[in-house]
Amino acid sequence: MIELEGLTKRFGSKTAVDHLSFQVRPGVVTGFLGPNGAGKSTTMRMMLDLDNPTSGTVRIDGKHYRDLPEPLKHIGALLDAKAMHGGRSAYHNLLCLAQSNRIPERRVGEVLDLVGLTPVAKKKSKGFSLGMGQRLGIAAALLGDPEILMFDEPVNGLDPEGILWIRNLMKGLAAEGRTIFVSSHLMSEMALTADHLIVIGQGKLLADTSMSDFIHRNSRTYVRLRSPQQEQLKDVLHGAGITAVEVPGAGALEVDGVGAERLGELAAEHRIVLHELSPQRASLEEAFMRMTADAVEYHAHAPGRPELPLPGRAADNPARPADVPAWGAGFEQARQGGE
Repeated sequence: MIELEGLTKRFGSKTAVDHLSFQVRPGVVTGFLGPNGAGKSTTMRMMLDLDNPTSGTVRIDGKHYRDLPEPLKHIGALLDAKAMHGGRSAYHNLLCLAQSNRIPERRVGEVLDLVGLTPVAKKKSKGFSLGMGQRLGIAAALLGDPEILMFDEPVNGLDPEGILWIRNLMKGLAAEGRTIFVSSHLMSEMALTADHLIVIGQGKLLADTSMSDFIHRNSRTYVRLRSPQQEQLKDVLHGAGITAVEVPGAGALEVDGVGAERLGELAAEHRIVLHELSPQRASLEEAFMRMTADAVEYHAHAPGRPELPLPGRAADNPARPADVPAWGAGFEQARQGGE
């Protein structure tokens, strides 16, 4: 389990993380969402003691990361797949990490096989594509067979087969009772993967709830109807006390608060032909946009409008460059040596 209590991080006058408190529990995939600049990366760095909090604490199974003996056996993390020694082979990148945490060498071959990199195990990682580098980062996170795993944008650079693989991997690990914490901007992928959501904005906690509850509370569900007898349909709905909103340019009506079954029965009773009768389910993207509308730091505008805000080099931490290592303190120790 990961526990945050009053976690705060300031960079000068900038508050990147503002008194965050939540728990990441085992047995489910917990998604970590927020707009650019919300403080997600800074929060994840503090979980791994890569940044020191201004105040508050983070505990990994009751301990600070720095106090964990052989930390890769407790928590594996992918924060930046590029943070690897480019002159080393995939095998030796992982071997250095394994040796720093007393992990048997045989485990290196196991995780390379798991992520599909066995054929390129002896090749230097500087020649890897984005997707191959991502797989190597995932292998490093899995190296110690930890009970807790953290992934930041894990599908970045992966092809469709790779995306399906990492999605099923995370779900499978959670089903084993492990703690899975994943941050992503891909709403469609998060909707397919996460069971629980932590949402932050401007460094503050906005939501700590199940996926279904989050969507239900922050978005709209309605029924769309299309008919060649639209005016007659509107009259029938009005007579039944049902408000239908016409969608400009779509030739359709939208109805809130009434089930598709009831609407279909009304149309049938009055012999009205329907070309469409479809419940429109709320999406995670819609719910997220509504929840975080007031917490977006960088607003894009249509072409031609002046004064577009320009984000800094590191979106979640504009006060410092993006030099995020991938695998926490264990990686920092191991990267200093040769192959």
